[in-house]
Amino acid sequence: MSEEVSEEPSRPIRVLLADDHPVYRDGLAALLGSMAGVEVAGTAATGREAVERAAALRPDVVVMDVRMPDLDGIEATRRIIAANPGMGVVVLTMSEEDATLFAAMRAGARGYLLKGANQSEILRAVTAVAHGEAIFGPAVARRVAEFFTEGPPAADQEVFPQLTPREREILSLVAAGRTNAQIAEALFLSQKTVRNNVSTIFAKLQVADRAEAIIRARDAGLGRGNGGRRP
Repeated sequence: MSEEVSEEPSRPIRVLLADDHPVYRDGLAALLGSMAGVEVAGTAATGREAVERAAALRPDVVVMDVRMPDLDGIEATRRIIAANPGMGVVVLTMSEEDATLFAAMRAGARGYLLKGANQSEILRAVTAVAHGEAIFGPAVARRVAEFFTEGPPAADQEVFPQLTPREREILSLVAAGRTNAQIAEALFLSQKTVRNNVSTIFAKLQVADRAEAIIRARDAGLGRGNGGRRP
C-alpha cells in the first residue's frame, strides 16, 4: 500500500504596512489581505511605530511610506534594516524626487513604488523583495536608468574637495534651482540646517551669493542627477 505524501503549503508572505493616512493604510491592508500568498501582519501610523512593530512582529516585508510623522520613512527604513538585516522594505510613496529615491536605496530599501501602482505591481514588488530581490516600479526604473546614463555620481566627488559630501549634495540641489525649503524637504533636513550648510558652502567657495554659487556649481557639472529634475 503506497503512502501519500502531502505537500505542506508554502507560508504566506507576512507584511507590515506603515502609512500615516488611515484611509490609504486600511485600503492597502484590505488589498494586500485579499491577495493569495500574502498576510498582513500589522500596520503602523508613524515611523517610530513602524520600527517597533517590525521588531515585534518580524514581518518578511515592510511596505513603508516616506512622509511619516515622528520619524520619517527613510530613517525608519534605516533602523529597521540595521536591526533586521534580512527584512525587506518596499517604499511606497508619492515622491518621484531623485534625492528621495536614492536616500531610500542608501537606507536599505529594496523596492520603490509610486502610490498609484496597481495591484499586480504591488504584489510583484512584495514577492520579489521577500525573496531577496530588488524591484522598482516602471517609472522609477526609468529614472534610475536615466541617472546612470547621465554619468556616474562619482564625478561630483572630484569637484570642490573642500566641501563635505552633504555640502556637495546640497550644492547640487542649489545648482538645480531648488529653494532651501525644497532642499530641506528632499533631504529630510530642517530649513535651518540647510540654511547653515548653504552659508558654509558660500564661505568655502568664496562666493558672494546664490547666483554666483549656482554658476560655479554648474560650470563644475553639478546640478543634474541628484534631485535636480522635476517630473
